[in-house]
Amino acid sequence: MSLQIENLSVYYQTLKGDVHALEDITLDVKLGEIMGLAGESGCGKTTLCQSLIYLNPPMKYMTGRVMLNGNELPIWDAEKMNQHRFRDISIIPQYAMNALNPIRKIGPMIRDLLTSKKVDYKDRLPELKHRLDVVNLPHDVLGMYPFELSGGMKQRMVMVLSTLLDPTLLIADEITSALDVASQKAVSELLVKFLDEGCCKSAIFITHDISILYQIANTITVMYAGYLAEKASTETIIHSPRHPYTKLLIASLPKIGVKYSEKHLKGIPGHPPLLLNPPIGCRFRDRCPLAFEKCTEVPPFVEIEKDHFIACWREGSHA
Repeated sequence: MSLQIENLSVYYQTLKGDVHALEDITLDVKLGEIMGLAGESGCGKTTLCQSLIYLNPPMKYMTGRVMLNGNELPIWDAEKMNQHRFRDISIIPQYAMNALNPIRKIGPMIRDLLTSKKVDYKDRLPELKHRLDVVNLPHDVLGMYPFELSGGMKQRMVMVLSTLLDPTLLIADEITSALDVASQKAVSELLVKFLDEGCCKSAIFITHDISILYQIANTITVMYAGYLAEKASTETIIHSPRHPYTKLLIASLPKIGVKYSEKHLKGIPGHPPLLLNPPIGCRFRDRCPLAFEKCTEVPPFVEIEKDHFIACWREGSHA
């Protein structure tokens, strides 16, 4: 087992009160697994992953624990987490193309990072050059400024930086959202290659685009309004989803070869709830076509088949 999250709740502090961004999250990511994390904007995907590496204000740790390879991560203490960042858990941020210091050359920037982690730059340089080869970047980039690189090159450079110390868990936060289709495919395939090369041991891939997850993810976890809705193998989520939200999410995807005039795309009616004062019970209740009286209670996230988890009173085995 690589990552285990147990009953994790994280809120955002505001002048009007706490925003209930994450509620009672329990899930795991196995060694060698790429877990896709999907859902609408504001569902808690990025909050979940940021809380695993840097819980910065106004984020507020409430409850729960995070274990990585059997050791508890002190996610509530930013200073104590320094020893775990890059080595145990690392992130390719959502703003990866703007993450590099524009007035520093890339080589010295990497040297400073490694020095801060008490790693000798010269000792790591052969591996650094190998990883540049893996992502098809010339070694000359080490003497360049970030503005001399294209968007896709900067994205790949940040991927190399994030995995340079071989983290157990790599988080990729919307790393394809600002790229063209060809670059999206290349970057996604690189993530798989990084796992195969041993640059990381497991990964969480956050995206709105489930079609990308279908190509690279072993499992998919669907979130809605701060809660987990469903987790299963990629094939199961795409072809046999059980949660009403997952079904509607999959149904909203366009299909190759199907014309709009023949079959109109279906959206999900309504809007996600505001999490400053979240509704009681299942948070999908007001938009769910299967809602009934029991949905005024929060459904537990339970295993209905082997490695298939769901939080729904209608579709779960507890219905």
